[in-house]
Amino acid sequence: MDKFKCPGFFKCRRKEKVTISSENFRVDEHDENQERGNWSKKSDYLLSLIGYAVGLGNVWRFPYVTYNNGGGAFLIPYAIMLALVGLPLFFLECSMGQFASLGPISIWRILPLFQGVGVTMALLSIFEAICYNVIIAYSLYYLFVSFQREVPWKYCSSWSDDSCSRSPILTCCNVSTGTREIIKVNKTWIDINNLTCIPGSEIYQPGQLPSEQYWHKVVLQRSSGIDETGVIVWELALCLLLAWLIVATALFKGIKSSGKVVYFTALFPYVVLLIFLIRGTTLEGASKGISYYIGSQSNFTKLREVEVWKDAATQIFFSLSVAWGGLVALSSYSKFHNNCYSDAITVCLTNCLTSVIAGFAIFSILGHMAHISGKEVSQVVASGFDLVFIAYPEALTQLPGGPFWSILFFFMLLTLGLDSQFAIVETITTSIQDLFPKLMKKMRVRVTWACCLALFLLGLMCVTQAGIYWVLLIDHFCAGWGILAVAILEIVGVIWIYGGNRFIEDIEMMIGTKRWFFWLWWRACWFAITPILLMAILVGSLVQFQRPKYGQIPYPDWGVALGWCMIIFCLIWIPIVAVIKISQAKGSIFQCIVSYCKPASNWGPYLERHRGERYKGMVEPKREVDFEIPTVHGSSSPE
Repeated sequence: MDKFKCPGFFKCRRKEKVTISSENFRVDEHDENQERGNWSKKSDYLLSLIGYAVGLGNVWRFPYVTYNNGGGAFLIPYAIMLALVGLPLFFLECSMGQFASLGPISIWRILPLFQGVGVTMALLSIFEAICYNVIIAYSLYYLFVSFQREVPWKYCSSWSDDSCSRSPILTCCNVSTGTREIIKVNKTWIDINNLTCIPGSEIYQPGQLPSEQYWHKVVLQRSSGIDETGVIVWELALCLLLAWLIVATALFKGIKSSGKVVYFTALFPYVVLLIFLIRGTTLEGASKGISYYIGSQSNFTKLREVEVWKDAATQIFFSLSVAWGGLVALSSYSKFHNNCYSDAITVCLTNCLTSVIAGFAIFSILGHMAHISGKEVSQVVASGFDLVFIAYPEALTQLPGGPFWSILFFFMLLTLGLDSQFAIVETITTSIQDLFPKLMKKMRVRVTWACCLALFLLGLMCVTQAGIYWVLLIDHFCAGWGILAVAILEIVGVIWIYGGNRFIEDIEMMIGTKRWFFWLWWRACWFAITPILLMAILVGSLVQFQRPKYGQIPYPDWGVALGWCMIIFCLIWIPIVAVIKISQAKGSIFQCIVSYCKPASNWGPYLERHRGERYKGMVEPKREVDFEIPTVHGSSSPE
């Protein structure tokens, strides 16, 4: 310890536990990576991964997809797609980040020609961070207004119109005039003339639930379309500001601070889900809801439909948060010999089991709602915003102590969203750290707060009266084809070009040598099955493209064009970076391409003792201008 020396910009104190720290950058003495730091505990990392993978989609999309695709029968393609698509990609990304201790941009030293894929990951994460925190702001709003004796959407009020009703509304009927002539008239005419409907001739239409009108008229103050921006909804803007303050506070020391916050934000949703599951299954009508979800209504003939398998693959792909760069960023802080294989298995299974449990909790209460309203479960089932901000709040009002259950539910949504948001923003800051390591060491807090402030300002458009249209537009385009394209390029680049066998040797350097049959499954998935399935999903999604719409309101042509521009802006950096690299090199185009399809000279395991002959002497073409990401290797370690 006496021989230990600090870099010039570090201030060290000699204690029993030495901490190297600059103004805002902390690295403990026991950290292997003295440049970037490591997770304080293995549990910090695992909970952060679980929090990143388990998000709002587990609650608001999986139950509906399961119900819509044959109930319990859907779990068969779901489990198969977990093994064929989810696990292989999850394991691949965790291994990459841990091996080189680099974020999503710098990790492409493994294949410099594909470094634009990392840039695309970072840009997609920026778009996702903007709209994800808006959803967290919605949850905060509902959480605050639930602290009342009665939740405000329990009854129709001054903010509602004539169509607000839990029961069907009379629209027209037959009446008898003074001349004994029978005519059909609307309800307004009946009321004005004080007439009575002929029994049996009434025509009803469903009314709008109070929770639905509250969501549109009070919370969103929704305009008629994306064309009508309107004004900023200041209540939502303040909730959005608070959401960003929470994120910035949790991340101001990077993984050293966020790794502690996730002990609450990652575990609390499971406590709430368990409470809702127990409470829901004891309600009258719960068994009917559960049977629709996974029981007697299971339809195994659905397994013959290609659409069911596509939905299973899509749900697995997006629910595990692969290809966003977050898994690479979080894993880059793991210690070199951490067992990333067991981590991938643990997190993927936890994510899927969470989805199944959430389905039971959701459908048991929806079954109760259908029972007391005299409707079929199919008439109250919803997904996405309609589930968490209309159907479920409406169901909770039917329970004794409605405000308590509402507070519990929206606090669960808040913690679910924050977990994922921490990892998304950490992906962005990790990319900046790898690009500008000295800046982040000196000014990590200021950089983190600056990122959160910039993203807050960009998100203000999403809390205008047209905000919900912007949120859905960003999510529809940026969280779809772009991520699929990135995943395909990622697996093709690492497995087909860098070399699957070479990549397996890299993994064995970390977790130990495995027998040949251990890798049979992973080789089959990485080399063929997974990329083929991903390409099938991408092509199928593009072929079946439909103009996005919110409810019955379609997006205008310029809105759809803007959506395509957003995704093109993210993807265009893949060829741009490749062209820049090739143009900077000397030699023929073919020589440059071949050379840049080999690992960079500074690629390899971040622990120097593992840098054998295999990672030395990797020659790149001579360039007029160096376009490399600054290296962060070669740090001093305690002697």
